Amino acid sequence: MDHIAYPPETVEGWYALHQLFALPPDLARRPAERDSAIAALCELSQPSEHGWTAIAGVIGSRADIMLMHFRPSLDAIGVAERRLRREPLFAQSTLVWSFLSVTEAGLYHITAALARDAKARGGQVGDDAFTGALAERVRAEMNTPHLQRRLYPRPPADMPYVCFYPMNKRRAPGENWYTLTLEERSQLMFGHSTTGRRYAGRVLQIITGAIGLDAWEWGVTLFARDPLEFKRLVTDMRFDEVSAKYAEFGDFYVGRISEPRELLAADR
Repeated sequence: MDHIAYPPETVEGWYALHQLFALPPDLARRPAERDSAIAALCELSQPSEHGWTAIAGVIGSRADIMLMHFRPSLDAIGVAERRLRREPLFAQSTLVWSFLSVTEAGLYHITAALARDAKARGGQVGDDAFTGALAERVRAEMNTPHLQRRLYPRPPADMPYVCFYPMNKRRAPGENWYTLTLEERSQLMFGHSTTGRRYAGRVLQIITGAIGLDAWEWGVTLFARDPLEFKRLVTDMRFDEVSAKYAEFGDFYVGRISEPRELLAADR
């Protein structure tokens, strides 16, 4: 009998915090606070082995700017968050929304294949043979460039537009993702990822998991040269069964990556 509720193995990388701020309306009359905030944002946005922060001006929202922090640990995310809180300008800004998560790759195919192997040998998911084989497969997968890019993403140099949105998997009667068998979920996610791969080179996708960290279950951050790619990609994705039947989406936040001095200009 299939173990319906068994989750796929996941691997995690950098923690992420998305923050959306509405700036004070009298920004032009705060030159000292503005200059101090610019220096803080320049400091946070320098990419290194300790992570990076992307800064975007938000368009079509009650927020003015979106900060996307990626750091190796939850404590490091806290350091970045507290660094901003010490800035008088951000202390006087309104935090419109925030989202805490961690970069994630769900190993649906590997977990489902090992579950089939366990059933064929008369074992079960979670026994010693399954656990050992899974650990070995995860170690091998972690060494692939593809997974390294997903878990430890770098800021794209030539994709200035950004889109972020949270999402859940449905748990409604007849449309409950969490009651599907592992094999069913694996097949649906394979089709979903195939759609996403068609946009390779045109859209950079960063998937973050937030179960146990925030109210929504996942976050999706997209970077592109052309903002219309967001519309095309999300439209394609929604026609996959995994989205059409099982996905719920939150608000979308769209903007353009900019330098801190440009974003906090007095005449913006």
